[in-house]
Amino acid sequence: MDLQLSEKRALVTGSTSGIGEQIAKTLAAEGASVIIHGRRESEAWRVVQSITDTGGKAAVAVGDLGSDDEAARVVEASLSAFGGIDILVNNAGAFPMKDWLETTADEWNSLYNVNVASVVRLVTRLVPTMKERNWGRVIMLGSFLGPMPQPFVANYGTTKMVNIEQAVSLAKALAGTGITSNAVSPGPIRTPGMEAGTKEMMEAQGQKYDFNEFEASYVKETHLPVGRLGSPTDIANAVAFLASPLADYIIGTNLRVDDGMMPTVN
Repeated sequence: MDLQLSEKRALVTGSTSGIGEQIAKTLAAEGASVIIHGRRESEAWRVVQSITDTGGKAAVAVGDLGSDDEAARVVEASLSAFGGIDILVNNAGAFPMKDWLETTADEWNSLYNVNVASVVRLVTRLVPTMKERNWGRVIMLGSFLGPMPQPFVANYGTTKMVNIEQAVSLAKALAGTGITSNAVSPGPIRTPGMEAGTKEMMEAQGQKYDFNEFEASYVKETHLPVGRLGSPTDIANAVAFLASPLADYIIGTNLRVDDGMMPTVN
């Protein structure tokens, strides 16, 4: 299927690894020109090289979106690279794992700034340029941990629920503009970050690290219908569709890509 993304320009935040990297590569493979964003310039250029080596178009914007000034520089670099941004994928964020009663108010506020306020910094700067062209896409990355609160990631899950709220409220604010806003909420996805966290957890419990063993146990305990953890490609494909002109009639939706992890119909 042709997603009609040639000539579109996308900024994917946090795209130097994991889910964000795969989203950027998938959009580029569909013909979009992609801005690779992160705080590690060398990693951003690595992803750009991977895209251009396969015939895609990509550029770099480096900066910490937790800072107003650096977010402004990221936007400036993104707009100048290809003359504008049509698709904004808000993927960047931190994922701390810490027990509820051990997490301080300052840590809650700090994570809110990184995972929530960063979205505001980009939306308020980039959506007005989309409105001028009467077309655009804004996609937030939520998580199954938003509507399924867990005590060891309480502040993270809260920010992800807010990201979903941001997607829906923005969709209503943009009614009639030609711009859609949606969220994609991944389930458990095998990323380098998840592998590192699993290794740390298993070793802390005195177990020998074996991710395949962990995955088999996790799938059995959670009754995942597909029988595996998700991959970054599973999420990237959903994002690419929502970013395309084919998704004009999907607005204000939280698309769960979680292998039925959520035990409800909503």
